[in-house]
Amino acid sequence: MANDPVCGMQVDEARACAAERGARVVADAYTCAMCPDVRADRPGGCPSCGMALAAPLATTPAHREYVCPMHPEIVRPDPGTCPICGMALELRVIEAEPTEDPELGAMRLRLRMTTALTVPLVALAMTDMLPGASMHRVLGPHLFAWAQFALATPVVLWGGAPFFTRGWQSVVRRRANMFTLIALGTGAAYAHSVVATLAPQIFPVAFREHDGAVPLYFEAAAVITVLVLLGQVLELRARSRTSDAIRALLGLTPPTARLVTGDGDRDVAVADVHVDDRVRVRPGERIPVDGVLEDGASTVDESMLTGEPMPVAKHVGERVTGGTVNGAGSFVVRAERVGNATVLAQIVRMVGEAQRSRAPIQRLADRVASVFVPVVIVAAAATFVGWALLGPPPALAHALVSAVAVLIIACPCALGLATPMSIMVATGRGAHAGVLVKNATALETLRAVDTLVVDKTGTLTEGRPAVTAIRAVDDVDEAVLLRLAASVEQRSEHPIAAAVLTAAKARGLTLDVVHDFESHTGMGVVGDVGGRRIALGNRALMRAEGGDVTTFVDDAARRAAEGQTVLFVAADHEVLGILAVADPVKASAPEALQRLRAEGLRTVMLTGDTRATAESVARRLGIDDVVAEVLPEEKRAVIQRLQAEGRTVAMAGDGINDAPALAQADVGIAMATGTDVAIESAGITLLRGDLGGVVRARRLSRATLRNIRQNLFFAFVYNALGVPLAAGVLYPLLGWALNPMLAAAAMSLSSVSVITNALRLRRVRL
Repeated sequence: MANDPVCGMQVDEARACAAERGARVVADAYTCAMCPDVRADRPGGCPSCGMALAAPLATTPAHREYVCPMHPEIVRPDPGTCPICGMALELRVIEAEPTEDPELGAMRLRLRMTTALTVPLVALAMTDMLPGASMHRVLGPHLFAWAQFALATPVVLWGGAPFFTRGWQSVVRRRANMFTLIALGTGAAYAHSVVATLAPQIFPVAFREHDGAVPLYFEAAAVITVLVLLGQVLELRARSRTSDAIRALLGLTPPTARLVTGDGDRDVAVADVHVDDRVRVRPGERIPVDGVLEDGASTVDESMLTGEPMPVAKHVGERVTGGTVNGAGSFVVRAERVGNATVLAQIVRMVGEAQRSRAPIQRLADRVASVFVPVVIVAAAATFVGWALLGPPPALAHALVSAVAVLIIACPCALGLATPMSIMVATGRGAHAGVLVKNATALETLRAVDTLVVDKTGTLTEGRPAVTAIRAVDDVDEAVLLRLAASVEQRSEHPIAAAVLTAAKARGLTLDVVHDFESHTGMGVVGDVGGRRIALGNRALMRAEGGDVTTFVDDAARRAAEGQTVLFVAADHEVLGILAVADPVKASAPEALQRLRAEGLRTVMLTGDTRATAESVARRLGIDDVVAEVLPEEKRAVIQRLQAEGRTVAMAGDGINDAPALAQADVGIAMATGTDVAIESAGITLLRGDLGGVVRARRLSRATLRNIRQNLFFAFVYNALGVPLAAGVLYPLLGWALNPMLAAAAMSLSSVSVITNALRLRRVRL
């Protein structure tokens, strides 16, 4: 046993218990975002870069936390209701396997039981409308009232108990909400009917009908309770569907892994796989962890991350991601990230956090909701007074019915749910399209962006050098020239050497052994290959080696002007040809930029690279504004200058040097192929690492804001029309007043309609 480094609890030494986070953390799970090879069994600073080490949460929490969908600041360790709005709390961290919501189960039971009692109650009350079949006459007024009382009391007092409890809590906490109105309306109708049953003689003439009887509203109170219960069931079911996107992502991780041990392979739970364990992945299986191929080769379907349908070839030394699907081959992976440190788990975490964030547009609904219930209560009181003074006989009976209808039809929850439901569904939809939204503010702001600042390396270009051209003298084959160059570059660690070696590997060339290797800083490399002195480098190296570059000087100058690096290849002091190396433009960049320009966005390239290279890339992509040769700290200043001009700026980048600019921009957009520092500084992350994701993100932003506005419109118009109708504004013209039971049905459906509209975002095309 040992003390856990996070909470100090006595735990098994092989595992650490991060109790304050409610999760088990595997020993040595404290990792550095920038240095994936750095691991520790306790928090602290990274010995390489100094960043704070992070302990990721396990995929299955040791205990659950519950949060309010309307008020994410309300977090409780157990299920219950929100002290502000009275809504049922829901799981803060979605689990892979859907579990029965205790609130939904309780509401279903109450709905079934109350419906069974309300149907005969309504049938009994409605017999008054059938000539010659009135149970009022058959049973007599006294017994008729007691029969309704017997049926309605369990419906209202037991079935409606959650609403009365929440309504009373709202009064005690001085947080009036929807349940305050429901409790007042239903309680008034039921209490009036009980008193009319027990002591009808105390009611004045203004409460009595033409035959002298005091009207009863048992059936109205019961039907209102049943309809509100139905609305709660429909709302809870609809709310559970907003988490389907996260649940689908969680389901991508297989439950077991085939662990490679000295005694053979054996199947274990994924939770039992540790860093540096070796896992075998068979054909057609999902990869259980993030890691590096140590043995074998295959193709991997990474569409769940990139959206690209074409499988990607994977060989020894290349990384694979948990949740992706292996093709026809078999291979062994050494685990680098497990549990909640995997890319898939981080995606789920980011989507979950985004779903609980609040968009700026929510402030409008919050302001209205803060005064909504008091205004409705005042409106109900005014309605009662108006009907009592001006209504037809029995005036007080009409006044009570109309006041109850006003209380019941108003629904502040429709206003409160309008924004968070859309955000929850949109962030899940974005995750499936490769667009990770870190917070709702970024999603809302993106649609208003008019200027996109783009980093060059790694954003517009691939971010790694590649051989773009090979030119040899007439009597030398290009493959021979590349083989000689790659053979001598085997001993070099320069990025250009990696580009040459990658080109040779792509052509399947067999390299020769190099002897007497020499590296000349700023010039190139020299070595003995097959008994010949091979030199690869710039013109200065060729001069030192006595090679004549005249044949290629014009071609080299042209390529250099385009931002390419030109390498001369010489054998025994004779120049055989040139290799051109450059950072190639991403295949998706031209089309993405064209679409963004078509939407009216101004595009600015911001790079620390040379002006010649930057302008060369800009010409190929049709970018007019180029800011080159800037230091990392100067990038932020460029963003500030554009903002000072009144522009709404989005910054897309992938490097550590882009982090200050990403944080400064109105919306920071990071490439998932870049550094973790850039991702943490951005509000949106593009999993595919290309600008096509910006187009998809803007479409998602526009669709989300449109959906939120529709929800707010429904909620505002519903209440703006519903409350006056319930108050009886049409009675003087049409002689029509809204029945409280119809008001209850409308109120119950209002929240459901908002959630249903939000769920439409799951089908939006990006």
